[in-house]
Amino acid sequence: MLCDRTLKYKNRFRILALFLSTVVCFSCTEKKNAKFLTGANWPVYLGGKHNNHYSPLDQINKNNVDQLKIAWEYHTGDSISKGNLQIQCNPIIIDGMMYGTSPKLKVFALDATTGVRKWIFDPARVTDFSLHVNRGVVYWEDGADKRVFFTAGPYLFALNAETGYPIQTFGIFGRASLKSKLGEWAQKLYVVSRTPGIIHKDLLIMGTAVSEGALAAPGYIRAYDVRTGKVRWTFRTIPRPGEFGYETWPEDAYKRIGGANSWAGFALDEERELVFVPTGSASYDFYGGNRKGENLFANCLIALDANTGERIWHFQTVHHDLWDRDLPSPPNLLTVTHNGEKIDAVAQIAKSGFVFLFDRETGKPLFPIEERPVRQTDLEGEETWPTQPFPLKPPPFSGQSLTMENVTDISKESHDFIAGILNNVRTGEQFIPPSREGTVVYPGFDGGGEWGGAAYDPLEEILYVNANEMAWILTMVDLKPGASEKPMTLGASTYMANCAMCHGPDMLGDNTGTYPTLKGIANKYSDLEIKNIIENGKNFMPGWKHIGKARIEAVMSFIKGNAEPIDAHMTGMKEHVSEVPFTHTGYNRLFDPFGYPAMKPPWGTLNAIDLNRGEIRWKVPLGEFKELTARGIPKTGTENYGGPIVTAGGLIFIGASQDEYFRAFDKKTGEEVWKYKLPAGGYATPSTYEIDGKQFIVIACGGGKMGTKSGDSYVAFALP
Repeated sequence: MLCDRTLKYKNRFRILALFLSTVVCFSCTEKKNAKFLTGANWPVYLGGKHNNHYSPLDQINKNNVDQLKIAWEYHTGDSISKGNLQIQCNPIIIDGMMYGTSPKLKVFALDATTGVRKWIFDPARVTDFSLHVNRGVVYWEDGADKRVFFTAGPYLFALNAETGYPIQTFGIFGRASLKSKLGEWAQKLYVVSRTPGIIHKDLLIMGTAVSEGALAAPGYIRAYDVRTGKVRWTFRTIPRPGEFGYETWPEDAYKRIGGANSWAGFALDEERELVFVPTGSASYDFYGGNRKGENLFANCLIALDANTGERIWHFQTVHHDLWDRDLPSPPNLLTVTHNGEKIDAVAQIAKSGFVFLFDRETGKPLFPIEERPVRQTDLEGEETWPTQPFPLKPPPFSGQSLTMENVTDISKESHDFIAGILNNVRTGEQFIPPSREGTVVYPGFDGGGEWGGAAYDPLEEILYVNANEMAWILTMVDLKPGASEKPMTLGASTYMANCAMCHGPDMLGDNTGTYPTLKGIANKYSDLEIKNIIENGKNFMPGWKHIGKARIEAVMSFIKGNAEPIDAHMTGMKEHVSEVPFTHTGYNRLFDPFGYPAMKPPWGTLNAIDLNRGEIRWKVPLGEFKELTARGIPKTGTENYGGPIVTAGGLIFIGASQDEYFRAFDKKTGEEVWKYKLPAGGYATPSTYEIDGKQFIVIACGGGKMGTKSGDSYVAFALP
């Protein structure tokens, strides 16, 4: 952790000035910002700018939650018959209007009482883009000027909140580029934004998702003018000469290395005018021989001046990441009591199952964090960082290693199958480097903690977070042949470098259906259709037009199974990919022969964490496999995606589980008190709001993950 003391004191004077001005203008400020306070409205992604997923509403409570009924269901109308489309959107509600997105990224406004649509905007009518998930939209207003911001492909759109029409004075006819200020070499690369930005005054602060392969755009943080769409400030997460952190990379790394992006969203302390930015790993995710060093500001929680983008402090949660340990969600801004003192803090959950807790203003850890030696790599050219940070409190909310002691025991067949695999791979602790033999990553690439984030209850002073207990296997593959091997064809090398990580080196896809098999693709698509998919993307596959005509034609021949001559011009092609001598065999969950996770249950949990004491208050399974329960196996929980909300009614609401149920839990005990089978999996964080004295709970039912069916609806619940 590094902190600029001079900036810290400068910031304190600014806070005092802000406090004095707030006292003078309190009545007008209160009136202007009232609708942006969580209560009747759910005005911001995850409920508020502190990201605490909390509502003071209590009409629905432990005494009546079992009476909940469907109030309305809205179908977006997107065709879901082909492909595993999803809705991960946490909708916002402003003065009786709900704003959300469809599986195909249409934006809509509904009457939040009835679910009747007021307007809809389809970005596909004005631009081409490869489909990606979307987790929400942003609302801003100044008098009669009311806007909804959202992203589709590489564009940031501004719509009139009352009509859904693009605002022509924003950017170019209503859209601005997400590639602005990223540099010329990034303009042909994959850049989207899956998670809403955050509003500070007249700035919309944005992060992005970029490729996780060797050829990736940089993940700079930018603030856009909400009226014009112009970039007002940029924070470079891969520093240039003279900037803080430059020495943690090889010379001129900013010219060729990408990633270090913030795809998870932000938290904003409006009083201190600080925006808190969680970042992910540098690219390529699993090999860093071309980016030796700690790699600031990858894998960091960064506090920036929200007006200027100036760094105030940062903490790096993983040094020289080789495990895709992106910080997966926005942090929570909360208040804790330590040694009898109230401290404004920021809590960041991690894929590793850790919770990092800091003083919000200074960045000082509120519980000790220990740098521990970790196992070192044996891959040629790689240099693993010698230590990694481990918080001593609270304890991890998910498991930390897969060993013979915690191999699944639901049947002898399951146990023996997984035990046989573990005898041939590297496992048993955190931060084992990637290897040719295979390395168990547990918690897996999705966590542990994931993008659903954590809820915080200021009444109970408890953090609630759901967790996955899933192991994945990472196996590295050489891209450069040995002395006795024939060189790869251009098509084979292009496939291995760009496609194998998702579709597998054998082109059989993954074991959940997220990445389909490419075997027999020539029987399914014409050459023109295959070329169009490679160039422009399809569903959640990004377009690869930037790899060039020769490689596109070569990889088409390769995946169709055509004989391909060794292409002489392949050698000497100077591309970013040439710096990375390895790829991997895909994102492979470790399942038993029957499709259940490799470790002893529970496989998904909901956790209550006391951040005052640094203790886990309770832990319960989240989700169920009914066929296992019927066999007498205690409730196992399931893999889960999407976060919880917590209310003053004493309840935690969460979908997320693979069994497609929406549940309510008693927030004090973790007891499950209500559940409802959704039309498709609720892999999104729900929202709650109040209209005319009636409280509603709404969740997107998009399905499409973990092999479950897709859906296209939002379902709202209320008391009769």
